[in-house]
Amino acid sequence: MTLKSLGATLLATSVLTGGAMAATLDVAIDSSPAGLDPHLITAFNSVVIVQSNIYEGLTAIDSNLSVVPGLAESWDISDDGLTYTFHLRDGVVFHDGSEMTAEDVAASIRRVQAENTGSPLASRVSPITDMEVVDPQTIALTLDAPFAPILSSLSGIAIVPAELEDDIDSLQQEPVGTGPFAFAEWQPNGFIRLEKNDEYYVADQPQLDEVVFNFVPEAATRQVGIVSGEYDLLPGIDPATALQLQGQPNVTVEETRDISYTLVGMNASQEPFDDPLVREAVNLLLDRQEIINGALFGAGVPAGPLSPALADWALDTSEFSCYSHNVEEAKALLEEAGVETPVQVSMNVLPRQDARDIAQVVQQQLAEGGIEVELLNQEIGQFVQDWRNSNFDMFVSANGGSPDPDEYFYRTFIGGGSTNVFHYDDAEINEWLEAGRSETDQAARKEIYDQVQTKLACEGPVAHVAYGTLYTAVNDRVEGFEIYPNGRLTSLVNVTVSE
Repeated sequence: MTLKSLGATLLATSVLTGGAMAATLDVAIDSSPAGLDPHLITAFNSVVIVQSNIYEGLTAIDSNLSVVPGLAESWDISDDGLTYTFHLRDGVVFHDGSEMTAEDVAASIRRVQAENTGSPLASRVSPITDMEVVDPQTIALTLDAPFAPILSSLSGIAIVPAELEDDIDSLQQEPVGTGPFAFAEWQPNGFIRLEKNDEYYVADQPQLDEVVFNFVPEAATRQVGIVSGEYDLLPGIDPATALQLQGQPNVTVEETRDISYTLVGMNASQEPFDDPLVREAVNLLLDRQEIINGALFGAGVPAGPLSPALADWALDTSEFSCYSHNVEEAKALLEEAGVETPVQVSMNVLPRQDARDIAQVVQQQLAEGGIEVELLNQEIGQFVQDWRNSNFDMFVSANGGSPDPDEYFYRTFIGGGSTNVFHYDDAEINEWLEAGRSETDQAARKEIYDQVQTKLACEGPVAHVAYGTLYTAVNDRVEGFEIYPNGRLTSLVNVTVSE
């Protein structure tokens, strides 16, 4: 047992005032997060720590992917659909003890919008052109046009203290939110510890005294730890680990259909991927079911641009002509594009076991068509930096999904979008995405996003690989945990740990 885990165990069993026992939930993840600023982070290990635990938005997403009240207990919408007036909860305080007011909401939205911040969430609030602080508990947001996904989008905009609006450094190391758990300690290469927010506005929540996110690089160590009870929770585990833990004593593997996805990204600003024919050829070379069987142990379905969990939006992949796995057709497209094969490219690989396994299968499949891929296995900080700087030919990664198509499509594929690291810019896609976010009729929006999916599936800069099964391993000492399709640990607020 490590010194860290010994300390956590001693703390968990120490007697507190009045005879109560300290309740500690030990979570194991594979590496330290790259940062904790909720307006900047994109990596899973950052998001899983801060979202819903340290930070909250005006709205929230429940386990059914429906919008529910968050820091705003209610809202009114003007007749023209352009003004949303949010009524904030009473008695909400930040972890530094200051009161959360409408001024903080306005400052948080401006912070995300600011070019200097460089937030990947900017497109979610770009339609907001005016904010009126009506009173400390009321804020009115005015849009430049109707914006159908506004309530869903605001769930991901964490509210931070107004004094940090222009500070793009502090929150990466010391987050300050309103959530059920407050940041307490970060030991590099060791753990991040969150402690109970005694001033949380929901009565009797949370029930845990602290949550410790342990950084445990070795998968075998994490598995042994969850079985022995050293760790209570392994979130977002890969299919191989889930398979190995099925049936183990003292462990339950929770699962649900994932709205996040694995993907192969292509840099559309450089050869050969600047040609849509080449991107279509890549899709034809991919045998997604073979990837799922070989790299994900069969736990997943071939991925289109939207998860089948979004039943109101997603097209079936059978509708995409480039999903037929046709090597000869792919070779013909490469020849038509003027690509002399073999062509050598590199592929950055996210440091996750499923991504590494997918990359190896993809490497073999692309080689059949004359695309020879060098795999670059990177640590998470370098991978994220290269992703942000578009420093890649290709990459294999996993991305979190969203309940509304706009939240993923607009920021990723609109020309100049906040996460359009591919430098992709297509006039038709741009037009459709602008129309999709301003159209409020559900049927009309569906028609627009059907067009978007069909074009992106074959010609876009992302070859969507698989929507997997989302797994979380839970030690039997834990009660009250509920797995969410978006991968958030939102239910920790209801969790208890027995001795």
